[in-house]
Amino acid sequence: MAELKAVLFDMYGTLAGFDPPREQIQAQAAGKFGLKITSDGIDAGYHMADEFMTRQNVDKPVRTMNGDEQWEFFSRFEQLVLQGAGHEVDLILAGEIWAEVRKQEYRIALFPDVIAGLDSLRESGLVVGVVSNMNSSPERLCNDMGLTDHVDFAVTSGEIGFEKPDKRIFEVALLKAGVLAGEAVLVGDQLESDIFGAEQAGLRPILIDRYNGHPNYEKYPRVTDMESTIALISEIRSK
Repeated sequence: MAELKAVLFDMYGTLAGFDPPREQIQAQAAGKFGLKITSDGIDAGYHMADEFMTRQNVDKPVRTMNGDEQWEFFSRFEQLVLQGAGHEVDLILAGEIWAEVRKQEYRIALFPDVIAGLDSLRESGLVVGVVSNMNSSPERLCNDMGLTDHVDFAVTSGEIGFEKPDKRIFEVALLKAGVLAGEAVLVGDQLESDIFGAEQAGLRPILIDRYNGHPNYEKYPRVTDMESTIALISEIRSK
């Protein structure tokens, strides 16, 4: 097996999540309609909703939709979130709850273990990059997320016009990293966009499962946080 030279990370769900936490945001929005939810329920709902988004991005990326199409998409997205939380609602109510979610002040923020983990990997001699389906430029993404001094580069679908699992986004990342596919791992939380995409592009996939959505996953290595990710990468490099 080729020497490991680069580690590529997905962004949302891997390096970053909602701040305040998504269960808090959803609880406040759903509560206005008399719906009570739990953290475990919201985790299950987002697991389904995020997979729905991945499938949609393969067919027609959300960033390319017009306003009506996006509204229909996010109404269904919210419907799945609530379904996981134990509430069956129609698309009209789901859209109203989604509107309440959007009224709140929240951001995507790095998980607490990310910066130290990225710095540790770079200090060990690895190239570290981000491969994201976010509709942003790499420069803006890194600046907004506070990653500019902690990764070597980023690649976004907003920059190149292709979403994971399209192998072209991974090929651009490999060019920026200056490595061959077999010399890189991709750490991501979505089976289709991240794991399948990396596999098809020839990278070594690692599933990061921060919300325990795939407790029995076995095809590729599974980790749960940055500490276990670094431990696994160190194990790979020692072989």
